[in-house]
Amino acid sequence: MSTLSAASLESSAGTGSTEQKKPLKPCCACPETKKVRDACIIEKGEEKCTDLIEAHKECMRALGFKI
Repeated sequence: MSTLSAASLESSAGTGSTEQKKPLKPCCACPETKKVRDACIIEKGEEKCTDLIEAHKECMRALGFKI
């Protein structure tokens, strides 16, 4: 029974390290460019913020997202 418990503990420890290395979610990537882009779109409209939209897309691409 102690062998079973040890296996359970090892399994739990392995799961913990995997959770720490979760991939970055698109919603959490590039918060600096996202905040500025969103504020611009709200205040001025999408058509007047194309440079900020493109800057955010470039940041996302640099992190490996396919946009």
